[in-house]
Amino acid sequence: MSDGDSQDTGYTFTNDPWIRWRNTYRYMTGQLSEEGNRQYREGRNERYAAADCPIVRFMHQKINDLGGDLHKGNIKCVRCGEAQGGGLHPDYGIMLCANRPEPLEDTLTHEMVHAYDYLRFKVDFQTHDLRHAACTEIRASSLSGECRFWREFWHRAQYKVTYQHQECVKRRATLSVAARPNCRDDVEAAKVVNEVWDSCFADTRPFDEIYK
Repeated sequence: MSDGDSQDTGYTFTNDPWIRWRNTYRYMTGQLSEEGNRQYREGRNERYAAADCPIVRFMHQKINDLGGDLHKGNIKCVRCGEAQGGGLHPDYGIMLCANRPEPLEDTLTHEMVHAYDYLRFKVDFQTHDLRHAACTEIRASSLSGECRFWREFWHRAQYKVTYQHQECVKRRATLSVAARPNCRDDVEAAKVVNEVWDSCFADTRPFDEIYK
């Protein structure tokens, strides 16, 4: 990419550590254009898929131990038309949404927990069992780091301290289940999440405890 192109989006394609840091600074401070944000997230996707991140390396190994095979070819960064950060299809791999603001580490780990659950617990993605969906959404929100206190405080204006993590997990799991085509409404989603809550929230496999 030419200097002119990088000035248009604010993002520069490079392997140089200093320029990568500058790209990150521009991303965090809102200096990239919409296209620059997409380019930045695609670049991070490639590095995380190559296991730059400790939690991603850990999940990658656990998925490999179960016979799974996640790699650059089946972790795709695309533009999404819906309000989602990513997704998993058992046959095609992980999708990360380049035009969404969610931190990539959390989104990728969230989807890797789904992949682990599919392999380890035979989670039913094909018949859309809502109890299966609720359990894996609870685990993915709890274990991915997306419900960290500071993530909630700074990015989602959730200021409660007591039981903050549990409330975040339950809220996000309920929203995800409610978005399933076979879920009638948010009331049914909340009911199903509550039904499986105790056992699924307590299950931190493959971690020894909740990752923070």
